[in-house]
Order: sequence, then C-alpha cells, then structure tokens
Amino acid sequence: MQAVILAAGEGNRLRPLTRSRPKAMIPVADRPIIKYVIDALLENGIRDIVVVVGYRKEHVIRYLNRLDAPIQVVVQERQLGTADALRSAEAEISGDFLLLPGDNYISPASIARIRGERNAMLVAEHRNPSNFGVVVIRDGFVQDLIEKPEDAPTFTVSTGVFSFTREIFNHLKSNELPDAIGSMIASGERIRALPAEDWQDAIYSWDLLKLNGRMLRGIPAELAGTVSSTASLRGLVRIGKGTTIGANAVIHGPVTIGEDCTIGPHTVIMPDTSIGSRVAIEPFTYVKDSLIMDDVRIGSHSRIVNAVFGEGCVLGDHTTTYPREAFFEVGGGVMKAEFGAVLGDGVKAAPFTIFKNCVVGNNVTVGDGRIVTGLIEDAARVI
Repeated sequence: MQAVILAAGEGNRLRPLTRSRPKAMIPVADRPIIKYVIDALLENGIRDIVVVVGYRKEHVIRYLNRLDAPIQVVVQERQLGTADALRSAEAEISGDFLLLPGDNYISPASIARIRGERNAMLVAEHRNPSNFGVVVIRDGFVQDLIEKPEDAPTFTVSTGVFSFTREIFNHLKSNELPDAIGSMIASGERIRALPAEDWQDAIYSWDLLKLNGRMLRGIPAELAGTVSSTASLRGLVRIGKGTTIGANAVIHGPVTIGEDCTIGPHTVIMPDTSIGSRVAIEPFTYVKDSLIMDDVRIGSHSRIVNAVFGEGCVLGDHTTTYPREAFFEVGGGVMKAEFGAVLGDGVKAAPFTIFKNCVVGNNVTVGDGRIVTGLIEDAARVI
C-alpha cells in the first residue's frame, strides 16, 4: 500500500514559529512532527511513501534525504489547498493509498485501524471542533464533512487521515479536500468513519506544549553525554552526545536534551521539557514543561515554565516566564489561552525580563527589566 503525506503548508496559526520553517518541521520532543508520521507508517510495513512539499520545501527535503527510508518527494508549486496538494502527487499513485497530514501526530495503532479499509477516514473527539473539519456520522459512515464551522454540530472531527482509491481524483474539482469528500458522498460513495487510537494536533503555538508532553512519554532513555557524579537524574531522560550536565543539577523526566548542550551546575530541569542541540542553560536556572529549540542560551537564575523558545534565542540572567490566562486575537477571532511565553527565532532579552503570557515575534529585542505581555510583532524593540 502507498501513503501520501501532505507537508506543503505553512501553518499560519503557529506563527511566529513557522516564519522560517513549515509546521511539519517543528521539533517536538527533539524530532520534527513529520518524523512521527513516517515512523507510524513504517511500523505498519508501509514503505512506499510520497511526501508533498511546498512552503520552505528545502527544510523538508534536506531532512527526508537523511532518513533511512525510500521517500519520493513531490513539489506543490503554489500552496493552493489540500486537494491541490494531493493532485500534485497523482502521477506517483498507482492504487489504493493512505493520505495523511505531515504536521499532526498519528499513532501506529491508528494507522493499523485504517490501512485495510477502502474509502475511510480516521476521526476523533475534540473539545474545540470548530478548528477542524467537523464530521457528521450516521451508522458508522460519514454523512457530511463541514470545514471549520462557526457552530459545530458535533465534537467529532477529521484527523486528516484517509484511505482512498484512485477514484478520489475524479472528485477533486476544487482546491480543498472537504469538497471532494462531499462530491464522493453525493455520488453514492460510502466513507467509513473509524475512531483514531491516538491523534494530536497543534493548532496554535502554545498547543505545542501539550503535544511535546505527549511525545516525551514515548522517548527511550539514553545517556550519551557526560553527567556529573553529583547530578540527579530520575525518570525517562535522554541526553545526546557531547552534552554535559553540571554538578548538583537535577533532571526529572520525561526530558530530552539534544547534542552538544551545556546544562550548568545547580540547574533543575523538570518533566515535559525538551531541549534542542547546542543549548546552554546557565547555573541556578529552573525549567519545566517547555520546548526549547536549537542554539538557545538561557542566563543564570532564570525560571522558565510553560514556554516555547524558537532557535537562537539569547536570554539574560533572571529571565522569567509567567504563565497566566489571557485573551488573544487569532485569525479574526478572540480566544482564551493559558501559557507562559512563545518566543520566535532570534529573540534577545536583557537581564530581569519577565515574559507574561505573550507571543513574541522573530528577532525581537527586549531591554532591561521589561515585562512583556500580549502579541509582539517580528523585529520589534521593547524598551
């Protein structure tokens, strides 16, 4: 059986993190999201895989070329929707196939439920169904698929994972896949609705914290770096090559730390934290429930909680992220979210900065002792 993974989209609602990378390449538990999708297929014996790339395609192609798997890459020249992305791969598809988003987590057990079906979709219950395609089901079959309705009739949503025959291409009359699904149903085709075993998506940047915590629970323990004899490690902890853990540091898993990191003396790394490669965390700093990407430097005596840091952030001593609940304007609407901070790539903050429930754009500079709240645009200066 073949599989087609759609990894051409940007993920606008995850900005600023998707300004420089497609959503499928955001690292969660130190692995790009698309890697979990590919692993789920491989565990089910599916090795004929086509990946459709588009936005920032060089990031995806470079990564796929390093994998030990025969993956065919197809380019969607313009990002015109999911149906158009699938249409880009038509020449590579020879028979029945699975269609999957490259920017959602899907478990191997979920793939096993659908791989033997013809014309089926994996569905799941979600408390915010209006962010997804909402599915109306009757007698186990899809009756309707409503894309992001303002008033959702059910809490059942499409995971974006489908099993199709080549007949689907006869129904791709627009650039969006829900239209093709509606055309199939109208023509008398029956699409079975199957509950996913485990599926996770991150719609907004702060949703990455929940996804990161979920993925960390499946990491294998590994100690490839150098750990001080006075450091304390508990639970699932993965430490990459070249990383040093300083004296009296405490790490309580699940935690993953990449390669060539420096975790200073007397630091505390608490559960649900992933740290990329070449990261420096200076002494007496506390980190919990956070996703820290590559090449970040965090000054001493800092307290980082419920935070997502993009690549190359440099944060001074006594930096604090302060979780609280607040309202944000997103996609023309207002929503409530509780987290500490989301920082884009290359943010620089002077000592004693407090990030309080904020989303900070790429390459922002923050002056001494500032309290940062709300939405901060790319390249802004907070003084």
